[in-house]
Amino acid sequence: MSQLLTLLAAPGGKSSGFEFIFLGLMILVFWLFMIRPQAKKAKEQKKFVENLQKGDKIVTIAGIHGTVNKVNEDGTLQLEVSPGSYIKIEKSALSMEWTANINKPQPAAK
Repeated sequence: MSQLLTLLAAPGGKSSGFEFIFLGLMILVFWLFMIRPQAKKAKEQKKFVENLQKGDKIVTIAGIHGTVNKVNEDGTLQLEVSPGSYIKIEKSALSMEWTANINKPQPAAK
């Protein structure tokens, strides 16, 4: 512990609390701009995946468009990509942003 204090000591040999305050502010800024937004987005993605139901139109991160035919208990979906054509995908492969874009109302044509 004394070695750490020696390393953090000011050039004059006196220990300064400014370094600790600065380090604390750096950690706070890192948390506000990096960790918190990622955690919020992960929480929204989890909620999105849990609320999927049969008939929902979705897009995968690979760009595959389809309609949910069945939500399986093992973390997968049965996706209908064209009438009578089904594929099995992982729930983690869904794109929340792209799905929201295809499900938003289209502007009225003039």
